[in-house]
Amino acid sequence: MFVIDAHLDLSMNALEWNRDLTRPLAEVNKREEGLTDKPDRANAVVTLPELRKGNIGLVVATQIGRYVAPGNPLPGWHSPEQAWAQTQGQVAWYKAMEDAGEMVQVNDLPSLEKHLELWNDGTPSEKKPVGYILSLEGADSIVTVKHLERAYNYGLRAVGPAHYGPGRYAQGTDATGYMGPKGHELLKEMERLNIILDATHLCDDSFWEALDHFNGHVWASHNNCRALVNHNRQYSDEMIKALIDRGAVIGAALDAWMMVPGWVRGVSTPKGMNCNMEVMVDHIDHICQIAGNALHVGMGTDLDGAFGREQCPYDLETIADLQKVPDLLKKRGYTDADVQNMMHGNWLRFLRNAWA
Repeated sequence: MFVIDAHLDLSMNALEWNRDLTRPLAEVNKREEGLTDKPDRANAVVTLPELRKGNIGLVVATQIGRYVAPGNPLPGWHSPEQAWAQTQGQVAWYKAMEDAGEMVQVNDLPSLEKHLELWNDGTPSEKKPVGYILSLEGADSIVTVKHLERAYNYGLRAVGPAHYGPGRYAQGTDATGYMGPKGHELLKEMERLNIILDATHLCDDSFWEALDHFNGHVWASHNNCRALVNHNRQYSDEMIKALIDRGAVIGAALDAWMMVPGWVRGVSTPKGMNCNMEVMVDHIDHICQIAGNALHVGMGTDLDGAFGREQCPYDLETIADLQKVPDLLKKRGYTDADVQNMMHGNWLRFLRNAWA
């Protein structure tokens, strides 16, 4: 089945992890044996060949560059200009992938429909370019609000105003507080340019403020449910309802600490915590029960977000294993139409509506 994944940090993996994502997954992991600089070395689950193997023909691909003020212990850049430069390197990588025929940018309705036609033409997908919609995770790298139009012009189509901690335009995971005037200015410019608001990672205060001040299209690329894992990174039922009311689609994430309660990074193991893909279906089902339908959930795996097999479901070896999800959903009583919607249809409906 054709799959859309709404959150992959491909450029971060390519540049900061130094992974050649055009190569077979086994080769990427073999090359990392013995390395300890990142927690997921030799445990990667995403490459472009694996996306094709899983019939994942369209992804929302991110740029990310966090600014950290003095005293902020998070990793990041010491000025917005440095963060901007980091994201420009990431854009250069996506463009290089386009030049190599590995990827193709999807940024409006005609390019979307053309890409879908290619992937649904009945021919094998091994040689097809993976489509990508460019998204920015955390807006710290937008030096001034005027930079947003520059980014739009090279293809940026979705922005999450915050990532982890305090941000320049909004407050993110593990932080508290509001967006303030600069954040409102950013939202206004996003609305003018028809850039999608990605509500993922906004702390509760900034989440509600963003929904109050933004009248454009809203989605949540990778989020799970606070009712199942009680952490501020997750959405409360009230937040899920608010997103549903806005016509949002919420991407189910496959990061183990967001899936099962009590996960301890670097200590817990997927098998030890009984974290399998059925757990993702628990989160999906919770959102569907709140919505009363299956029209507001999609795939948003975050599978390359600085973790690999050591911190994702034990029955997932590569991202191609998303093809196991339809059977898991059907086992829970979801219809073929529901399953198609959750694997790709809901994202497509959202995009067609946003870009009409």
